[in-house]
Amino acid sequence: MEPIQIAEHLKEKFQDSVLAIGEYRGQAWASIGKEYIMEICQYLLSAPDMGFNYLRDLTAVDYLGKRDIRFEVVYHLYSITNRHMIRLKAPVEESDCSIDSVCSIWSGANWHERECFDLFGISFKGHPDHRRILMPDDWEGHPLRKDYPVIGPDREHEWQGYKDVLEKAEKFKEFEWNR
Repeated sequence: MEPIQIAEHLKEKFQDSVLAIGEYRGQAWASIGKEYIMEICQYLLSAPDMGFNYLRDLTAVDYLGKRDIRFEVVYHLYSITNRHMIRLKAPVEESDCSIDSVCSIWSGANWHERECFDLFGISFKGHPDHRRILMPDDWEGHPLRKDYPVIGPDREHEWQGYKDVLEKAEKFKEFEWNR
């Protein structure tokens, strides 16, 4: 089945849930209401003609200042048996920055959802281990948000871990081979 046919099928089957469909360079997508993510993903996994048994990727996009709804969670799904793919997009408001976890459908979503939470601050309701995965536990903020500060106002407000790295770098300069 061609990707756009899958998107059209979803639009027909889930009329109230699918907000829009489209295609760009042979890659089809369906934008769905975030409250329907579990229902549609479960269908895409279990329907024999769909069989999306592999979550290739899950990430987010921050549209700060470009769209009314700031975030979008993006799912790239692939059917190994049927050899077709689809992209799902779910808009997520900044005021309610959460969406249901799909870990119960694809266990591989665990790492991706934790990364998305860590870097964008989007919470995944029902996630089995909802904590940071890349940034230290004491890190403040979410580095992939468009409004995240690139540099602090001065050296005294930098994260302590960064200060420790600078001190170690200075301490071990004597071991550099190309001085």
